Amino acid sequence: MNLTAVAAIYKFEMARTFRTLMQSIISPVISTSLYFVVFGAAIGSRIEEVDGVSYGAFIVPGLIMLTLLQQSLTNAAFGIYFPKFTGTIYELLSAPISPIEIVLGYVGAAATKSMALGLIILATATLFVDLRIEHPLWMILFLVLTAVTFAMFGFIIGIWADGFEKLQIVPLLIVTPLAFLGGSFYSISMLPEFWQDVSLVNPVVYLISGFRWAFYGTSDVSIAVSLAMTLVFLGATLAAVTYIFKTGWRLKS
Repeated sequence: MNLTAVAAIYKFEMARTFRTLMQSIISPVISTSLYFVVFGAAIGSRIEEVDGVSYGAFIVPGLIMLTLLQQSLTNAAFGIYFPKFTGTIYELLSAPISPIEIVLGYVGAAATKSMALGLIILATATLFVDLRIEHPLWMILFLVLTAVTFAMFGFIIGIWADGFEKLQIVPLLIVTPLAFLGGSFYSISMLPEFWQDVSLVNPVVYLISGFRWAFYGTSDVSIAVSLAMTLVFLGATLAAVTYIFKTGWRLKS
């Protein structure tokens, strides 16, 4: 394992975050805060509590998870696509570094950035509502698993994309709608029975439900199912990355 190479990629990607601080950190925090103010004020005045939790506090885990999904995927996708776009990917391909080390560097950096952003949003939320975290270790576990899973998913998208348009297709047309329909701002128990069953097809439901359980001890599905589904998603993305490199789908393609 060439840890020096992994560290070099990781440090470069983390340095890019600080070079684009407004885009990487400040903009997502402001956007999420606006979500919180608008939904918390507009809907919170009509819905006092959900599962015994004030509506303002109830949506915090969903907002954090929404940002985590988007940022993990986008950071990893852009991180590996941009060297392809500029042609600097050939420097990486000619270096004595294996595919797994490339993945560790890019995915590790993307996951770290998204988790840091999630914690910043969590701290920001405490300025608006009273929060409690009943199971902090579970919260960290779901945070890490989700960030790594979607960072690997984003890495796959970055390899697949041959233009900036393709980079935006999955985040905008698939991930964001699934996150909004996955219980970010509501409990699926509030839906008619038919739509509750339909919602269970949405994989994001399990991520948000498990994360919310870590905060308040309440969820739409059991914590065991949420954890199992999260691990399934992680295993699926890991298998997909492995398949890509084994079948010779090169980064320069």
